[in-house]
Amino acid sequence: MQTKKWVVFKMAAVVSAAVLLSGCTNWQKKYKSLEVEHQNLKGLYENCVASLDSSSGKQNELSQQLSQCQTTVEDLRKQLSQKGATASSATGFEVGEVSVDEKAGTITVTLENTILFAPGSAKLKGTTSSELNHIYGVIQERYAGKEIDVVGHTDSDPIRKTKNLWQDNWELSAERALTVLRYLVNQGIPPKQIRAVACGESRPVASNATPAGKAKNRRVEIVVHMR
Repeated sequence: MQTKKWVVFKMAAVVSAAVLLSGCTNWQKKYKSLEVEHQNLKGLYENCVASLDSSSGKQNELSQQLSQCQTTVEDLRKQLSQKGATASSATGFEVGEVSVDEKAGTITVTLENTILFAPGSAKLKGTTSSELNHIYGVIQERYAGKEIDVVGHTDSDPIRKTKNLWQDNWELSAERALTVLRYLVNQGIPPKQIRAVACGESRPVASNATPAGKAKNRRVEIVVHMR
């Protein structure tokens, strides 16, 4: 009888030890799992803090740039309000037709296509252009770092004489804009600062019913973004 009790007691002790050992193993696994999770959360927290610090720095930088741009726009507005002042004299662009949009914060220099291109062509008339050289010089002197759009426009006449070169007015206006863009980039404008835009005949500034109106619509615009 005592032998049986001893055997039962021994078996119970073995089972209890096994349970305890198993419990220890489970707690160790849980501890390691929690430790890994803790390290992951710590890493995420540190990344968030770094991102917030970086965002704060960028926000301050953008705020300063915006303030500088606003000051420049205000200066232009004051100059334009002075008696006898013109957009050309205020902006420094003494070529083509110059306009300032205070609300949009842009300066637009408009060059008629006859200045730059032969009819139906997207090749500059000369290997150098005094007009584009002047525009480049003013940009570098007064508007360095500003974003620039080169926008090509045409009249509403369909392509006829050079239809073997251009599918339509969209393509012709695009190639003319790209020609001017490449010229300015070759002069020294950073490629990341400038882009070409094609408008074709979609944005006329005059009626296409008259030759004079069509001549005004055939143009390239260099748009300097002050903001």
